[in-house]
Amino acid sequence: MDPNVFVGEKTEAKLYIGNLDMRITEAALIKMFSPYGKIVHEEFLLHTRGRKRGEPRGFAFIQYSSEEEAKLAKEKMHGRLACGRPLVVCLSSEKYLIQEPHNPSGQSGEATKTSHSASSSGQMSRTSKIAAIKNKLKALEGEGFSAKKQKQDDIPCSNNSVDHPSVQR
Repeated sequence: MDPNVFVGEKTEAKLYIGNLDMRITEAALIKMFSPYGKIVHEEFLLHTRGRKRGEPRGFAFIQYSSEEEAKLAKEKMHGRLACGRPLVVCLSSEKYLIQEPHNPSGQSGEATKTSHSASSSGQMSRTSKIAAIKNKLKALEGEGFSAKKQKQDDIPCSNNSVDHPSVQR
């Protein structure tokens, strides 16, 4: 990792990695993602306060030297199981767009707009809920979500070592 690289300079090459198991270490994360290109910066976030102080927060950021390397890593690692959990990997600029459906009220972006204009109480109509569920299912189908396929690709979590299949470029 190059400490002289200006972090905000190449946000297209920066990945958000979410849904990390607490057993995954910083070293294991770098080992998982290094086959896809040169990592110039990484941020493995830990809790800074409270009883969980020093424990992993469950997400991290990795910046590659090029946008192509980041896109390759995203393509290969998104949805892969690591310690039994599917990784969420996206460009950091896409992070908020992807997380929008998971907001605390349980409403998706479009359903939120329609529900607030349709109802002063802020409750989603039945039609909006159905539309949100259909959109979520369509997104999952588009990703080729398959539990059987993911179980075969699980990255184990034993003694902080991570086996990684060879990468062809």
